[in-house]
Amino acid sequence: MIRLLLLSVLIIAPVSASAFERVTEKGAFLTLISGKSLSNRLYGVTLQVTSDGSIAGDALGWDITGAWNWQNGYFCRDMAWGGDPIGYNCQLVEAKGSEMRFTSDQGTGDSASFKLR
Repeated sequence: MIRLLLLSVLIIAPVSASAFERVTEKGAFLTLISGKSLSNRLYGVTLQVTSDGSIAGDALGWDITGAWNWQNGYFCRDMAWGGDPIGYNCQLVEAKGSEMRFTSDQGTGDSASFKLR
């Protein structure tokens, strides 16, 4: 019984230690992305989000362009993919090691995870 309890603690502990943490400050966000690209290989997306408020990259061979700002603890962006507007959206940002997760509609919508490379 004690061995089972100990095993369950060892299994659970690493999961909680590597949980995503919310990024609420623009400065912390900029520190995370500085000099890096956001990449999601599953969807073929690579993005550069720069400190001057621009977004550039590509997905599946089509250009992504846009602009972003930080408002009330959220990453707010307006983008276009292949010239088609994606639209303005403020997103919850979370980080874990070299991974970032963006959740649309201030954390109530769909999520996308990216590797920092």
